[in-house]
Amino acid sequence: MRAIQITEFGGPEVLQLAEVPEPVAQPGQLLIEVDGAGVNYADTHAVEDSYLSSSSLPMIPGGEVVGRASDGRRVVALTATGGYAERACAWAPMATEVPDEVSDAAALALVIQGLTAWNLLRTSARLAPGESVVVHAAAGGTGSLAVQLARRFGAGRVIATASTKEKRELALSLGADEAVDADPEGLKDRLVEANGGKKVDIVLEMTGGPVFDASLAALAPFGRLVTYGLASRAEPKPLTAGALMGHSRAVVGFWLMHALGRPELHAQPMAELLNLVASGDLVPQLGGTYPLADARVVHEALRSRATTGKLVLDPRR
Repeated sequence: MRAIQITEFGGPEVLQLAEVPEPVAQPGQLLIEVDGAGVNYADTHAVEDSYLSSSSLPMIPGGEVVGRASDGRRVVALTATGGYAERACAWAPMATEVPDEVSDAAALALVIQGLTAWNLLRTSARLAPGESVVVHAAAGGTGSLAVQLARRFGAGRVIATASTKEKRELALSLGADEAVDADPEGLKDRLVEANGGKKVDIVLEMTGGPVFDASLAALAPFGRLVTYGLASRAEPKPLTAGALMGHSRAVVGFWLMHALGRPELHAQPMAELLNLVASGDLVPQLGGTYPLADARVVHEALRSRATTGKLVLDPRR
């Protein structure tokens, strides 16, 4: 079958279209005929072996697929790896049936990015009604859903950041109260100003480096910064217990893998998100569907922040 395979770690240039053996489902797994494979920023880390979990070679990247299971059901599933291919295997508990009203791309937008946004707000930040929420990269797959969910979950003020005017306008159209430039220079002051001159309660942060530092400085007492990525590939300044205690603020890490196997953090939120999309109450932003052979081009665009919304590879093209 056709798949994107890497035989060495590196940037987008290592993504190669190849003929590989068919996957064989183990007991408890589903074999899925892939109609679409989701592309996530985490995939760029996996390809260069800089992710939280180590990768091994040769590897077919891709952690999420939508398609037909061997029993005929249309499902969206987490696969860990192997998604950028014509067929993939997933453990049965990691697959969710997709309502007819939900498109392939919309379903893919939920399985990692939607679940991440839900858990960032509900599980890690523990958003309380009326609290202010900063969503970085608000035009991206996770950020655009987090803006909508924060509003739905009762946030008092939603502040988005994005790198361009067009992306900031998109965030405002999704329900953000304010949208500010994501440039780290002066970011803390812009966040406080956008919150009416007060420091903020919650920040969802996935850039690292100086953006993390500015976000932490903008936190109010008892505020929570939830970190779930290092898109800049730069670590923030070291933190000390005294720095946290002195401002009564918290830094919480989140990795979706720790939510899997816990129905209240995975299966139940996934059903909720799919129902919200089916009813039109949640609108995933779709960034485009590309032929499987264009995986390298998609990774290049993703790393350069030239994309918005959910990106999908179609192995049928």
